[in-house]
Amino acid sequence: MSDAAFLPAVRAPIGAGEFDRDSALTPRGPGVYDIDLGHGWTILDTVNGGFLLAVVGRALGDALPHPDPFTVSAHYLTATVPGPAVVRTETIRAGRTLSTGQASLFQYDENGAEVERIRVLASYGDLDALPDDVRTTARPPELPPAEECVDSQDGPSPTDWPIAERLRLRLDPATLGWAAGRPSGKGETRGWLGLADGRDPDPFSLLMAVDVLPPTAFDLGLTGWVPTVELTVQVRCRPAPGPLRVSIVTRNFAGGFLEEDAEVWDSADRLVAQSRQFARARLG
Repeated sequence: MSDAAFLPAVRAPIGAGEFDRDSALTPRGPGVYDIDLGHGWTILDTVNGGFLLAVVGRALGDALPHPDPFTVSAHYLTATVPGPAVVRTETIRAGRTLSTGQASLFQYDENGAEVERIRVLASYGDLDALPDDVRTTARPPELPPAEECVDSQDGPSPTDWPIAERLRLRLDPATLGWAAGRPSGKGETRGWLGLADGRDPDPFSLLMAVDVLPPTAFDLGLTGWVPTVELTVQVRCRPAPGPLRVSIVTRNFAGGFLEEDAEVWDSADRLVAQSRQFARARLG
């Protein structure tokens, strides 16, 4: 694996980066957290759904007896914009190895009333307590070296995609035909992923990783916004330091909706997260 050109010379310590700062919540009371969502994690003035999932995931990680997300399912009800928000959590069950909770993120309308943006149901555990036994037929995606991939900031204008400045995202040229008006029709997106400030991945950044690559709808020849309806993420183990490899594929677009199946692999060649997303897309 060639990642020397991908990684900064010195990695920032955990807790020192933009992701930690901007996803941090302030406790208001038991199970209730405030946050001011910044413009830096948006696409077309809408806060990225993966970043939102990480924010809500952090709140649940604080509220539940167990620290790590194992499986997280989110329904996106209305678009989230930069500005103040509140996350309200509830513990549903606290078991010995797993705890289950739910949470919702709210913003405020012009009258100051709360509007629910996203609702999450999740089970948490301790990733460090999992056994080491792995039996799998899954294989990491085949990617060119990071230096031979396309920097995401060479694509959309930073004013349209501010989140790109927070990421070190290198996209496989084989999945970028749509950018030149030649989508392959395969519905595939692949790339190397890290945080621009050098912070190593953790379970909460994995919740974001499954939703920051360009939509597979583009490779199907579909254009425009692809809003998420539902997103479920399974975190399989704590990621090793270094860049991630993310592969996303869509097999079926019908009735104006598609699914996206994502895999996230770490630098130790382990499958650290999987997801399925159900999203709306329009004909281009």
